[in-house]
Amino acid sequence: MDSVAFSQLGSLCESNEGHQCGETWSQTANLPVHKSYPTEAQPSECTKCGKASENQQRCHTRQRLCKECGQACSCLSCQSPPMKTQTVEKPCNGQDSGRASATYVKSLSSKKSYECKKCGKAFACPSSFRGHVNSHHEQKTHACKVCGKTFMYYSYLTRHLRTHTGEKPYECKECGKAFSCPSYFREHVRTHTGEKPYECKHCGKSFSCYSSFRDHVRTHTGEKPCQCKHCGKAFTCYSSLREHGRTHSGEKPYECKECGKAFRYPSSLRAHVRMHTGEKPYVCKQCGKAFGCPTYFRRHVKTHSGVKPYECKECGKAYSFSSSLRIHVRTHTGEKPFECKHCGKAFSCHSSLREHVRTHSGEKPYECNQCGKAFSHAQYFQKHVRSHSGVKPYECPECGKAYSCSSSLRVHVRTHTGERPYECKQCGKTFRYLASLQAHVRTHAGA
Repeated sequence: MDSVAFSQLGSLCESNEGHQCGETWSQTANLPVHKSYPTEAQPSECTKCGKASENQQRCHTRQRLCKECGQACSCLSCQSPPMKTQTVEKPCNGQDSGRASATYVKSLSSKKSYECKKCGKAFACPSSFRGHVNSHHEQKTHACKVCGKTFMYYSYLTRHLRTHTGEKPYECKECGKAFSCPSYFREHVRTHTGEKPYECKHCGKSFSCYSSFRDHVRTHTGEKPCQCKHCGKAFTCYSSLREHGRTHSGEKPYECKECGKAFRYPSSLRAHVRMHTGEKPYVCKQCGKAFGCPTYFRRHVKTHSGVKPYECKECGKAYSFSSSLRIHVRTHTGEKPFECKHCGKAFSCHSSLREHVRTHSGEKPYECNQCGKAFSHAQYFQKHVRSHSGVKPYECPECGKAYSCSSSLRVHVRTHTGERPYECKQCGKTFRYLASLQAHVRTHAGA
């Protein structure tokens, strides 16, 4: 047998007893996984085609040419589902050609017969068992020359390399959006077709993406298999663990092309970029106010409900959010946990510290598209933008007077309520405005 034929033949399985089971493998990495199957999972002869396989269903879900599109796919050619699973066949539509399987399998038994000999973890599904062994116990031999990351299979390395080259060979025919990974492409296509093949048996919610389905199911089961090695905190999905890990490493891989500012999360970068573009895709249906950040949008929507469950025990003031109450309580306790490394000045909330640091660095990340003026604070930038548009969205409920920023409205409302929140620590005199208190304090200093 020549070398080419030998490489194509791959590895022939030989059991512990020295007998061969007849299965051959094109990748040697698959052989030890196959040999670690329990006895009942070893290959048996298919009654339809006579070929040896772990089960008859797997035998008939190998790569075939699709009759409709002519490409390789995995449509079932016979109905021989195993006793423990129920298979719902989904026909090939051309979009899913080349994927491992177009079937959605629901487990009908909780029995887990596939047990890992190295760590003892058990699985009901042979493919999950194989994936576990490959991911956790097999040697990773393919290394990326750019960053050094290693992979078990060359196909995984090839996919990873696209993160460095920027190559995106999978393009959507509907909208033109391109992807580096076929699985991401398939998931995207479902946003056009509306297909959601993964349904939660606990609550009936459906998903277009299997990973989203899997992570959702864990919210019912309480399973958190992804644990942080640094602090022990556990998560339902690996992506959450990866993002959490950056709080320990300080890594900020997402950088703004406009100003160079880096972020820990892609969502933070997207929200930041909108500060440059002025885009505000999140619009409140009740008042029409628009937001560039989904977090701020959700917070705003709650203000319409009027519900303020978080009340200060000191003064009785109520808030819609626990974070707002926490910051407010510090005005009573005097706690200022966020300290500037440059000058030692301390602040009660992190956002105030972040903006203060810019007075040292000179950073002004918020630039007006109209006149080019730059700002170090988001609120000053937003206020300035309204000076061009003339928009005054903040209206006083008492007299109807409108303002371009919420802080101006808040100060104005005090003329109606009589509130004087700024108190002199030396004499106890109170003031409506912070500037008035600061001017008053100077009279004590000069005395």
